[in-house]
Amino acid sequence: MISGIGSIGALQLKPEGADPAAGVFQGIVSPTSTENVGTSFAEALGQAATKTVNTLQGAEQVSIQALRGDADTRQVVDAVMNAQQALQTAVAIRDKVVSAYLEVSRMSI
Repeated sequence: MISGIGSIGALQLKPEGADPAAGVFQGIVSPTSTENVGTSFAEALGQAATKTVNTLQGAEQVSIQALRGDADTRQVVDAVMNAQQALQTAVAIRDKVVSAYLEVSRMSI
């Protein structure tokens, strides 16, 4: 959905022991590439916001094409549903960030 957080797909589970036949993963993860290590949290949020806006603009363009008769109803429904899902995800992330900020601001020093 939001691929701005792409390093999740680059994680690989490794067994804790030397015996790979045990088949038990203990949750030890290590990144398989170092290309996304330098990405800050602000950059990741910025990329996610940009992709969300692009998705919304794409849905708007498909809707306008449908009004002109250049796109069918299925394309419009797919584009609008993708835009709705992206917007709901962005709002959920915003809510979590605001909630975390409020929780930190309530902490006593």
